Amino acid sequence: MGFAALVQAVVAVVAPAPGPPPLPPLTPREKAALVVVSGLPAPRGVAGVLVQSFSRDLPPPRNALVLVDQEGGTSSTFDGLPPRRAASSYSTERGAFASGRATGFALRRAGVDVDLAPVVDLRGGPLGSRHFARPALALAFARGLRAGGAGPCVKHFPGLGTARVSTDESPHVRARFVPREVGAFRRALRKGIPCVMVGHAFYARLGHRRASFSPAAYRLLRGWGFEGVAVTDSLSVLGSRYAVFGALSAARAGADLLLFTHGPDAARAIRALVPLARRGLLDEHVARVLALRRSLGLKRP
Repeated sequence: MGFAALVQAVVAVVAPAPGPPPLPPLTPREKAALVVVSGLPAPRGVAGVLVQSFSRDLPPPRNALVLVDQEGGTSSTFDGLPPRRAASSYSTERGAFASGRATGFALRRAGVDVDLAPVVDLRGGPLGSRHFARPALALAFARGLRAGGAGPCVKHFPGLGTARVSTDESPHVRARFVPREVGAFRRALRKGIPCVMVGHAFYARLGHRRASFSPAAYRLLRGWGFEGVAVTDSLSVLGSRYAVFGALSAARAGADLLLFTHGPDAARAIRALVPLARRGLLDEHVARVLALRRSLGLKRP
């Protein structure tokens, strides 16, 4: 190897990896709003809005990132759109992929950008027909969503397959850290899935905090090389009086998007996050959210 080639090789090894593009000029309040997803009606400037079955007729804010839960079966925001089958009914990856692709096309035509699906948690958990028979089917559905133009968001990391009840039913759910289940999430994210939802269950492996508030959960994701968006499960299910506590805990732990189903909860969270934004503590999260928006063809809100 010649001297010039040797120098280039050394530089390639020691040079730092390029960081995210610099943020556009944003006020602290704008940064705080850009890490919040709200149910409709939503506070001004939120990164995204969650459309729910009872708010389908409400117009989302202009240029907002629009998210839905469109899993199939009885767990769908839009009854008239695919997937028309429950997750548990798929038996082939080809069928799951085709259904995901049809869902992606239909959602984009309906103005939706991100589907908070599929459930990757192992079968046998508390979600019934929302569980796929095996992780490969869930990942095929996720690939189909991407092929249809929608952003998939795998959930509920690190998995509810061993939980006795859903975190929608109880605020104090415990589950086990199962390598096979966690591995399914890792495979999904390594295949380019842009979003992962972190659940509210407690895991001894992650310490005394619920996963959505645990820095260890987000360190694990980033340790895999995941550069996409980590969104919390709905913080509103923990109770409106915990909106501020939940927002601050999740943001400090490493969450990029804080999900609220109720607009007033989201508004309180934004106000509480402004001091963190002033100190630059939200910049990394804002950068990831803006990158996700760009990947889906959305401009700055």
